[in-house]
Amino acid sequence: MNFHSGLAFWALSAALILLGSVVVVSGHPSFHGGGGAPSNPWEAFRNFTGCLPGENRTGLADLKRYLRHFGYLPNPVRPSNSNLSDAFDEPLREAILSYQRNFRLNATGFLDPSTVDLMAQPRCGVADVVNGTASMRGRGLYSYFPGRPTWPSQKTNLTYAIISTAGVSASASTLQGVFSRAFSRWSEVTTLTFAQVDAAVVEPDITIGFFSGDHGDGEAFDGALGTLAHAFSPPDGRLHLDAAENWVAEGDVTTASSSSWAVDLESVVVHEIGHLLGLGHSSVEEAIMYPTIRIRAKKVLLADDDIQGIQSLYGRNPSYNGSTTPPSSTTTAMKERDSSGARPSPATAGWTLAVGGLLVAATASFLFL
Repeated sequence: MNFHSGLAFWALSAALILLGSVVVVSGHPSFHGGGGAPSNPWEAFRNFTGCLPGENRTGLADLKRYLRHFGYLPNPVRPSNSNLSDAFDEPLREAILSYQRNFRLNATGFLDPSTVDLMAQPRCGVADVVNGTASMRGRGLYSYFPGRPTWPSQKTNLTYAIISTAGVSASASTLQGVFSRAFSRWSEVTTLTFAQVDAAVVEPDITIGFFSGDHGDGEAFDGALGTLAHAFSPPDGRLHLDAAENWVAEGDVTTASSSSWAVDLESVVVHEIGHLLGLGHSSVEEAIMYPTIRIRAKKVLLADDDIQGIQSLYGRNPSYNGSTTPPSSTTTAMKERDSSGARPSPATAGWTLAVGGLLVAATASFLFL
């Protein structure tokens, strides 16, 4: 082996080792949920793209049920009036307008591509409009549940317990770590603290569980994707997660295969804790309390909107220095706001390309010496 070919071999080996170290640092996601390709219950909404008022399309009744569930169409006073038609009628147009305004979309009243795409995304099961009040209003600000419920002022140390992990293969220690980190996001900026307890010994303030389908709270889950989780306003204290999801409980969800339907557990839990503490949904897309999250996306850092909202309810942690703690992995931190494949952020895409280009360029410079 001559000098140049030796250098080329060394460079190629080093590049492969470096590439391998990036994979190890970022980690491989661990999936804990159902297997196989899921059927997104809302994917069929994409067939209505371009549908206009006055038209009849088979399946529009399902879209109306979606809008009714999230508060954009009223629930019937009598069960006999619960049937929904496939007609694009005036109530549907008004519901779409309200949805578009809440999410700061172009308010057309039509099922344009951006509106339908957002409707098809997995999301929190808590309604955006409660008792006829649209808390989001597209105002770019945090919101509360009607009546602004909070935990009692004298109760600043809240306890929680994981009471059901049926259908989830993650270890107890892994789940404990996820929930501990999620709660710490909120305690870092407020006067509240959180401690895990054994529900068999102490009655917790907050109960957490994974459930499937109809699980007795009137808010049945719909299988993989669709509704991911829901939580109840204080002082109810219930947080329920859909056991059918392909939850990623450890590792970097953003490195999952583009064909996977991975959902980051911590991201969803941080959002639902916001509801447990009294926050409603936000129309700020960067906020934790934004209702939707795309698959393979990680979003665990509180935005200014989240921080201002929770501090207005419980006050500011005296130790809070104005910034939240970043994830332990540099890769995760850089991909925090990645929208997971469908719309990768420029920063994330640029970083990935830069690393790949650096390795190729370094190798090539030696190969052609």
